[in-house]
Amino acid sequence: MSYIRSKAFDETGYVVLDSYDQAADPAEWRDLEYVDWKSSGDTRFAPLASAFGEMECNGFWNHTPPRTDKDGVWVQANVEKAPILKARAEEPGANIGRCRVIELQPNTYSEALYNLHQDDNNRLNPDGTGWIVRGFFNLSDDPESFLILREDRFDPDTEVRIALAAGTQVIVDTQRFWHAVWQKGPEPRYCLITSWESGPELDAYIDAKHGDPHYATVPLDPGFVDHAQAEVRRRLAERAAILAAKGKAGFGGSRDPEA
Repeated sequence: MSYIRSKAFDETGYVVLDSYDQAADPAEWRDLEYVDWKSSGDTRFAPLASAFGEMECNGFWNHTPPRTDKDGVWVQANVEKAPILKARAEEPGANIGRCRVIELQPNTYSEALYNLHQDDNNRLNPDGTGWIVRGFFNLSDDPESFLILREDRFDPDTEVRIALAAGTQVIVDTQRFWHAVWQKGPEPRYCLITSWESGPELDAYIDAKHGDPHYATVPLDPGFVDHAQAEVRRRLAERAAILAAKGKAGFGGSRDPEA
């Protein structure tokens, strides 16, 4: 199928925008209503835009009528508490699908690798329309934590680690990348996640914010990475054995259940 895609993602599949002055804003995310919704890790979500404006996080294709991750409806109870976050999601002028704040509890590097997943946010997306990508705007200050991106789930050489200081802004083709966050903690991480439709509006926004597709990944000790990778393979093999005993197949976890 042929979709409208941004040239900004052609080479690496992500862009890091200019840092945002998060300290100038009130911590609106602390007043939002969160729902228990598990993604990659111990998470809750505060929906700002959902399929029909309800306080829920389900994929738009799981509703009636089913549709792709576009034309989200604002959840009034939450956007009234977070007008600045709503405005930030609207700033690109692109079509918005789901928009929500994630709360992620602290985890380990190996847990983050185990939770690597690809999104499925272009399900039911009509041919010839804009490809859906996702913005990750870090709200809490987590400079020693990382957004992990991998082109190959099991190849550490394809890994990019983006540090998550407050105000870090990243847009990712999350259907291309395996991704998860290593939240070192000790506090939870909060991030505004928005689904945007690719097109001239998003292109102009990325250009205005000096989108950089070449982030200098944060280095890690190779032995530390190898140890975590071995732990992930052990856990996946253990899970596969459990599934096989139940007459099922596969590692599981390749797609985010809420993606």
